[in-house]
Amino acid sequence: MGLFNATFGVNYPMAIKCLIRDPETLLEFFDFPSQHWQSIRMSNPIENVFARVHQRTTRTNGGLSKGGMLHVTVNPGQCAEKSWRKLSGFAHLGDVIKGVDFVNGITPINPRS
Repeated sequence: MGLFNATFGVNYPMAIKCLIRDPETLLEFFDFPSQHWQSIRMSNPIENVFARVHQRTTRTNGGLSKGGMLHVTVNPGQCAEKSWRKLSGFAHLGDVIKGVDFVNGITPINPRS
């Protein structure tokens, strides 16, 4: 952390302060299976859906009935979910839910088992 701080501390003092204050949060990413890392980094389905809803409500200038609003909000979500990428490493999802500890994205082999 010292070399990182010396290299980037001058240009990014707030980022360095955050990293020094809470390194566990920074490294928590590695507590998930490595197959899930891309999905954790790259997907934001909530933002994707709301972007589509925002596009539609902006064009209607807010003049919608209750039924019209439901249609405008539900339909884009249903259309968006068709193009969502499936989670890589789906088989590991049960382990994540059970709380299995992953070390650097890999399930450690327990020698006592």
